[in-house]
Amino acid sequence: MAKKESQDGKSKKGLPRLMELAMTQKAPMVGGMLLSAMATIASFLPYLAIYFIIQEIVGAYPDFSTLDVPKVLGYGGLALGGVLLNVLLYTASVALSHIAAYGTLYQCKINYISHITKLPLGYHLKMGSGKLRKVMDDNIESLEGFIAHDLPNMISAFVAPVVMLVLVFAVDWRFGLATFVGIIVSFLVYGATSGGNKTKKLMEDYQTSLEDMSNASVEYIRGIAVVKAFRQTAFSFKRLHDSIKNYTKTVIPYSLSQELMTAAFTAALNGIYLFIIPVGIWIGSSTTDYQSFVASFIFYLIFVPVVASILMKVLYASVNAMQVGNAVEHMDQVLAEPEIPERSTSAKPDSYDVVYDHVTFSYTEDKTHTALTDVSFTAPQGKMTAIVGPSGGGKSTIASLLPRFYDVEQGAIRIGGVDIRDMSMAALMDTVSFVFQDNFLFKQSILDNICMGCPGAAEDEVIAAAKAAQCHEFISELPEGYHTVFGKNGVKLSGGQIQRIAIARAIVKNAPILVLDEATSFSDPENEHLIQQALSELIKGKTVIMIAHRLSTIRDADQILVVDQGRLVQSGTHEELMAQAGRYQDLWNNYTTALNWKFGAGREA
Repeated sequence: MAKKESQDGKSKKGLPRLMELAMTQKAPMVGGMLLSAMATIASFLPYLAIYFIIQEIVGAYPDFSTLDVPKVLGYGGLALGGVLLNVLLYTASVALSHIAAYGTLYQCKINYISHITKLPLGYHLKMGSGKLRKVMDDNIESLEGFIAHDLPNMISAFVAPVVMLVLVFAVDWRFGLATFVGIIVSFLVYGATSGGNKTKKLMEDYQTSLEDMSNASVEYIRGIAVVKAFRQTAFSFKRLHDSIKNYTKTVIPYSLSQELMTAAFTAALNGIYLFIIPVGIWIGSSTTDYQSFVASFIFYLIFVPVVASILMKVLYASVNAMQVGNAVEHMDQVLAEPEIPERSTSAKPDSYDVVYDHVTFSYTEDKTHTALTDVSFTAPQGKMTAIVGPSGGGKSTIASLLPRFYDVEQGAIRIGGVDIRDMSMAALMDTVSFVFQDNFLFKQSILDNICMGCPGAAEDEVIAAAKAAQCHEFISELPEGYHTVFGKNGVKLSGGQIQRIAIARAIVKNAPILVLDEATSFSDPENEHLIQQALSELIKGKTVIMIAHRLSTIRDADQILVVDQGRLVQSGTHEELMAQAGRYQDLWNNYTTALNWKFGAGREA
């Protein structure tokens, strides 16, 4: 559910935003709130019964033989009925609120996942997976506790004082007034110690530092092999160390601010006796109806602790609402990030030529450094276009722009004469396949991982693709073959094996345009020929854009583009470029020299 704006144009925050989310499941939520209010009213019946019993006992004193026992037992039945009614109503309220909570949670997570898949890749790199994971697993998850438990309790917390005030004023307005003054003083103390905006800022800093620490922790765990290899610890990993220190700096002031507020409010509530007892002494010293006075006084002495517990619910409800509201704000910040714009209708290309037309792009928001500057070329349909150049020159950026992981800032990218921004994302993804240098397998079966290229593919098609990708043999040797779950029970694969599965995924997809970004990066002399065979099967009849550091793999490309410092500096076939004294000739010479290099070369015998 996208974040809405209030009538004045401002985004909803805090409790209004939480109520907006809760009301997405309106029927069960309203039902749960009404039942919670009724349960709260029922919870006061035992105290009312206690007052009537005290009246009967005091009225019979000192001759208890005159006590109307059936009447007292009737009041006892009223108390028991109130307890049972409270339990039944509250149980039904919680059941309905849980239905609403899980419905809201499901919808929020679906919307969140759907939204982040439509955000530019740059946003994911900037935010980090740890922060996005925390929003998904913790921030959104906190809604379940709020809607299922805190919201019914909030209704109870705000209905209870109303019923309580009616009750305390109805029994004896003088004691009721004393109790009310004690409540007002308690809330004044709460307001004086709550810190207001300062506490809210402390909570925001605490949430942010928690997300940063989560992000750094995920990065630390993912890089644990490097950490162990260099005998590092959590405290020598600077980013994690700094995030832990920053978390400590924020969590202590935040916790102390909550401690002062809670302690002061609790002490003030428990001090309502200080208002009741003097009033009781004053009334008792001048009363003529001693029995009525004693009954009322005893009732208020019994009821004052209940007043404190009821109002503490108000405190906890407001604090929990503030915490969950702050967590939801972080979710809303992600949801407010603009998605990559997409047309409502999709233009259809008339061919599969890929044209980069004066493309300029920068990763930085201030545009101080451009990753690509005025790049123009055509990758003809059915031909292989190779892109080479030094690291950081812009090769992978060219590949990332084609699937719209980012959008160009100037110029355009066209497929068959159609600007890719005029194609729907679904149509674009159906048109282009990718094999990247960093391939990822999900913790699913190998079959499901390959089928991601074409979810409706039959198992026979997957096996045929795996054979073409030269990975059928090692998959067949896995404990459950194609149905082996990757990562389960210690099932791991080498980088080269994962790469061949990624190629099988692309073969199953069978898109007319193929982007290969360092597709042989994990190959070694022993299995490089297997990947080359897989690639030769994959690229048949397709428009191929291939990025490679190993220049031997692209020597036979139909055209080679040389990119350096974000600019296209040369283009042509291998023979044409070698005939020129330019950047490609330098790269080739360096590459062949590296192939002939031996450890210890140049050292004296």
